[in-house]
Amino acid sequence: MSSLSDRPILIKKVKKVVGGGHHGGAWKVAYADFVTAMMAFFLLMWLINTTDPEQKRGIAEYFAPASVSQTTSGSGGILGGTSLGEDGSKGSGSINVLEQLAPEAPQDAPEEAGVNANLAAASEEELREEIAAREAAEFASAAESLRQAMQQMPELAELSRQLIVDQTPEGLRIQLVDQEGRSMFEQNSARPNARAQVLLRAISTVINRLPNRISITGHTSAVPGSGRASSPGDWPLSAQRADASRQILQGAGIDPDRVYSVAGKAGSDPLYPDDPSLAGNRRIAIVLLREAPVLPRDTSL
Repeated sequence: MSSLSDRPILIKKVKKVVGGGHHGGAWKVAYADFVTAMMAFFLLMWLINTTDPEQKRGIAEYFAPASVSQTTSGSGGILGGTSLGEDGSKGSGSINVLEQLAPEAPQDAPEEAGVNANLAAASEEELREEIAAREAAEFASAAESLRQAMQQMPELAELSRQLIVDQTPEGLRIQLVDQEGRSMFEQNSARPNARAQVLLRAISTVINRLPNRISITGHTSAVPGSGRASSPGDWPLSAQRADASRQILQGAGIDPDRVYSVAGKAGSDPLYPDDPSLAGNRRIAIVLLREAPVLPRDTSL
């Protein structure tokens, strides 16, 4: 047997991993800081997106310094060592501060009543112009939408000649007119036929896009050779036709509160004055009324 001194010497080295290696927890701290920073960033983005320009301006003015101090002493701040209250340690300084915050008005400034009157007049005129321009654009868009619907729908394309759309001082006027052999109502009847009902439902989709109130008026034509614009029975007949049209429009989704008036004019307002007996004088006129602007209240009373 060999002695113990003849055996080889084995040296075992143990490598210690500092900080836990892959399974350490140092990365969790960095990740938590990253998540906190991202949360603060997205919170800032959300606040910027939800505040209006006026609020942003107020925040900026809050953090902006009111003045820059020329000295490094404590009296070089905003108030310069003074106080706004008279009972402060240096109350006399409040006068200077208040004078800077409220400078005197120029001597040639107009009277207060005159300024208010000019502003009221300017505001009223601008309001009228803005509402008129907006209504004109909305009416033009509604008329174009109705014409496109007439062209795109086969059941309405053949009825396009019986629809007249124009703008009047009262508002956007949509008229359903009769043609020879193509009436909107049966003779001496107040019920719209299938052709008129299709047109009225198509008109309701355009009316629903605008908030304006509507007026509905029925018209009849004169009896050929009678020499009279209308007969006594035409007045209730024209009114009944207008009311029947109202019922169809409301059934198609028109709010009843938007109906301003329903009237019958018989043959007193012909579409073709040169020949009151033409079929085109028999019609239903639907007007989207122009809305009067809300005027500022008179505070002088």
